[in-house]
Amino acid sequence: MMKELKIPAIETNLPRVLSFIEEQLDARGCPAGIKAKINIAAEEIFVNIAHYAYGQKIGPVVIRLDWEEDSHKVVLTFIDQGIPFNPLESADPDISMPLKQRKKGGLGIWMVKKTMEGLRYKHVDGSNVLSFEKSLLPKREG
Repeated sequence: MMKELKIPAIETNLPRVLSFIEEQLDARGCPAGIKAKINIAAEEIFVNIAHYAYGQKIGPVVIRLDWEEDSHKVVLTFIDQGIPFNPLESADPDISMPLKQRKKGGLGIWMVKKTMEGLRYKHVDGSNVLSFEKSLLPKREG
């Protein structure tokens, strides 16, 4: 089943984006810890689109939340028609360096890469399409 939200890519719309995602995850019985990780990843991606995709202009972003009834994974996809950019090709920040010596940027997408699964990017018909998935089942220890 898929749900979709189309919204202007401006940072003030972040609460609407997170509310949309939370409603869908709550309907699936998503555990709070997993929901928090998905929200952090979604916030990072949405804010990056809002800040950089369209330069000084405002453009749309489509957020799709998809799952199959028999699957325990949720797939979140962000689609914008902004400047072509694959964030997955960005170099990971050197987190071993002291904070003051690090280059600005890159930490957010690095966190997404570390906490989400199945990250994919493609540029299709003038659109950036970035997807990630997350299992709704807590990982077993041991």
